[in-house]
Amino acid sequence: MDTGTTPEEAKALLVRGRASVDIVDGVPDEYLAAARKGLGADQVTEFERQVRSLYDQMARISVEPAWARFFDFGIGRMPGFLTKLAGGASAG
Repeated sequence: MDTGTTPEEAKALLVRGRASVDIVDGVPDEYLAAARKGLGADQVTEFERQVRSLYDQMARISVEPAWARFFDFGIGRMPGFLTKLAGGASAG
């Protein structure tokens, strides 16, 4: 998961853990809620109608985190592995 269109805005979340996949009937409410965040109010009804007409079932992927790391590149700190890549250092 990442965001930002410029280096100053760039952020990334890395998560490691155990994932599970459940097949659910219809379209999960959380899928529609996430889609609404990126749509205009005039687009939501048509989007939902189209999605419900396309999918009888969907997969819900859940992750039980065991490790997480958040990178905010805009604050001027770069992770070590990226610093090495940017500097051209070779892995030994």
